[in-house]
Amino acid sequence: MITENERWILSYYRTSEISGSMFFARLAKSIRNPDIQRDLTGHFADEAQHARYWSDCLQQLDAKPIRLGDAYQDQYFDAVGVPVNLMEVLAITQVFESRTINHYAGHSKRVDAHPLVRETIGKIMDDEGWHLKWVTTAIKAMEPEYGQDHVRATLARYKAADQEIYEKTLKEYDERFRELIVEA
Repeated sequence: MITENERWILSYYRTSEISGSMFFARLAKSIRNPDIQRDLTGHFADEAQHARYWSDCLQQLDAKPIRLGDAYQDQYFDAVGVPVNLMEVLAITQVFESRTINHYAGHSKRVDAHPLVRETIGKIMDDEGWHLKWVTTAIKAMEPEYGQDHVRATLARYKAADQEIYEKTLKEYDERFRELIVEA
C-alpha cells in the first residue's frame, strides 16, 4: 500500500519518537522540580505513544518498520554540544518540537499522503502542541534565573543549529524527502 521510500520515512518518524521518549524518560528521573518532572513524564509517555502510533500505522499499511540507527534529534549534541543545564535542554526541546510540528504539518498537507498517515499525524499533532506549550512556559519561568537575554540567545543558537541540521538531513536523505517536503 506504500512505497519503500514511504516505509523508510514512517520508520524514521518512529525512530525519532522512540529516541525522544527514551531521552525524556531518563531526564525525568533526575529532575527535582516536581512540576517539570510531571510534564516531562507526560512528554515521554506521549513520545512512546507516538512511536506506537507509527508502528500501528505501518502495520495497518501492511509494512514492517525499518530498524534505523540514529534519530533526527541525535544530531543536536554534535551541533551545539551537550546542554549544561535544564534551560538548555528545554531550549533544544522547544526548537525540536517546533520543527516536528512544521514537518508533520507539511507531510499531512501532501495531496498524496495516505489517509492512515494523515490520521496518525493528526493524533500526534495535539500532543506536539502541548509539548511546545509546556516547554515554552517552563523556559519563560526560567528567565529570572538565567536572564532573558541569555535564554533568547540560547534559543537563537539552537534554532540556527536546527536549521543546519534540517538542511543537512534533507540533503543526506534527498531521495527520501524530496517529494515529501511541503513547507507549512
